[in-house]
Amino acid sequence: MSNTLEAIQLLEITLKNLLSNYEFLIKENEILLQNNSKLQNQLLEKEQNLVNQKKEYDMLKIAKTIEGSSTDTKDTKLKINALIREIDKCIFQLQE
Repeated sequence: MSNTLEAIQLLEITLKNLLSNYEFLIKENEILLQNNSKLQNQLLEKEQNLVNQKKEYDMLKIAKTIEGSSTDTKDTKLKINALIREIDKCIFQLQE
């Protein structure tokens, strides 16, 4: 009879430990999910910032070339031609 009581007590202790561990893991998982979400948002902000910086760099590069800088003149001319073609396409589509 005492073996049965000891087994039940041991089972209760084990069950309490498992429940405690389970609750701890649930809380830890919530914290990790929140941290992951925060880091993903930061990553998106950084990627958007990088895209904006690249656009600004390209605009500055074009402006510098237009000023008369001899570097990247060919690239600027190609970019201007591409923009003109794009504008022409838009005008053509509006006329249809």
